[in-house]
Amino acid sequence: MTEQFTVDLINLRLILVSGKTKEFLFSPNDSAADIAKHVYDNWPMDWEEEQVSSPTILRLIYQGRFLHGNVTLGALKLPLGKTTVMHLVARETLPEPNSQGQRNREKTGESNCCVIL
Repeated sequence: MTEQFTVDLINLRLILVSGKTKEFLFSPNDSAADIAKHVYDNWPMDWEEEQVSSPTILRLIYQGRFLHGNVTLGALKLPLGKTTVMHLVARETLPEPNSQGQRNREKTGESNCCVIL
């Protein structure tokens, strides 16, 4: 199945945890929150089992990172007229920005703690 993509739009292939995929076209000016709302409002029929109660809990993951609602596709420098793959998950809150750093410190044994003599 061959589709022609509009040159000034970004084709997003969204993948659910279940492995189901669907493609949507978006403008570089669309934010992660805009995308979540559009997908929620146009929920695919074959995703019925994964339907969520609100667009506000839909989160996009791109290159292993959660996207905050105000991040636009243009800010990510995604190629126009090409397909970009992202994961779509239901999650109430985003992880804390420094939680990854905290995990890394735990693995390396580094600590910000005092030494008591």
